[in-house]
Amino acid sequence: MDPFSYFDAVVLGIVEGLTEFLPVSSTGHLTIAEKILGKQVDSDAVTAFTAVIQMGAIAAVLLYFWSDIWRIAKAWTAGLVKPEYRGTADHRMGWYIIVGSIPIAVVGFAAKDFIKGDLRSLWVVAAALIAWSAVMIYAEKQGRQDRGEDALTLRDALVMGLVQCIALVPGVSRSGATISAGLIQGLDRVAATRMAFFLGIPALTAAGLYELKDVSGIGVGPTIVGTAVAFVVAYVSVAWLLKFVAHHSIGKFVPYRVGLGVVLLVLLATNVMSAT
Repeated sequence: MDPFSYFDAVVLGIVEGLTEFLPVSSTGHLTIAEKILGKQVDSDAVTAFTAVIQMGAIAAVLLYFWSDIWRIAKAWTAGLVKPEYRGTADHRMGWYIIVGSIPIAVVGFAAKDFIKGDLRSLWVVAAALIAWSAVMIYAEKQGRQDRGEDALTLRDALVMGLVQCIALVPGVSRSGATISAGLIQGLDRVAATRMAFFLGIPALTAAGLYELKDVSGIGVGPTIVGTAVAFVVAYVSVAWLLKFVAHHSIGKFVPYRVGLGVVLLVLLATNVMSAT
């Protein structure tokens, strides 16, 4: 096993909380941070720790959007037995989240060994950080951004859910992928970002619960601390991002993504840092 200290847990919790919902790739940043901390980034224990502390970030989203989530859940449940609820926006949103979450559930489970193994390389992280930046710029330039959340459709949710699968590649960024897909579909930034948050709840929760089986060797204490730190930092990050995207392009994150990717490539090419 590859044990984590409380210091490791705090550092990784901060990294997770800061980056989970920003379009910069939390998995990519956690992989880099774990490597700097001297961890074997492709080990089962390290991969499990990464997935479990993400649940702290998910808890932050649940708290931040609690009123929305409760309203959607009630409307969706009521709509199963009461026809008058089936045309409401909240009932439809419940179905959108469910349908949009199916692709990553299927792909994530089918490719879990590949994701936890071959993709856990800093070469992959560096390449994905740079490559997906081009998609983010394209989405901002080509997306009409003239549709709000009230105009969201099942097709939007399914497309965003399909593109979310690409974020299984470390360095792409789950929020960067889903927000970009929403923008290309014509959604405005706030609508795309909120939907990205909603789609992230089932995906990250399922991943965290699945990986719990591999966390026992790390220690309960560091796992709890890392998750708690991720929760606090992510709550602040979510609030900030929603305000930011209301007035700024997600392209603002591109220089950082490309810069980090280039630095990583140089460090790897000169053997200053190993890929796994």
